[in-house]
Amino acid sequence: MRKEEVMLGIKEIQEILPHRHPFLLVDKIEELVPGERATGYKAITYDESFFKGHFPGEPVMPGVLMIEALAQVGAVAILSMEENKGKTAYFGAINSAKFKKKVVPGDLLKLECEIIKRKGPIGVGKAVASVDGKPAVIAELTFAVGDSE
Repeated sequence: MRKEEVMLGIKEIQEILPHRHPFLLVDKIEELVPGERATGYKAITYDESFFKGHFPGEPVMPGVLMIEALAQVGAVAILSMEENKGKTAYFGAINSAKFKKKVVPGDLLKLECEIIKRKGPIGVGKAVASVDGKPAVIAELTFAVGDSE
């Protein structure tokens, strides 16, 4: 499989994804093979709005937001394909999600999604979020590509 090193910042990511602050959960993409895979990062800071209530005194990134961050990286991979430009990737399913490690302020969350199946507008991504090489979340994400209207 070919590896394509790229550097997409927030502006380039926003040209692909419809998400905006505070729900854009990817800071940069450093590897992208359209339709196949993407690797991105989210720097976890103490100022994240969700830490106010999750949990007071012990800030932990909610697992569902780690899944969403993985889905956004997978969406960059699938929406970077010429035929999907300007479309939106919607969740179809979250399968086999396992939460392995707490993610806390100061962590750099590495987000990897490999598209393992595609048929028409439906696809499946194998996704792993990790901190310092240790898995925090492993899941299989099903998506459906549709028009943004």
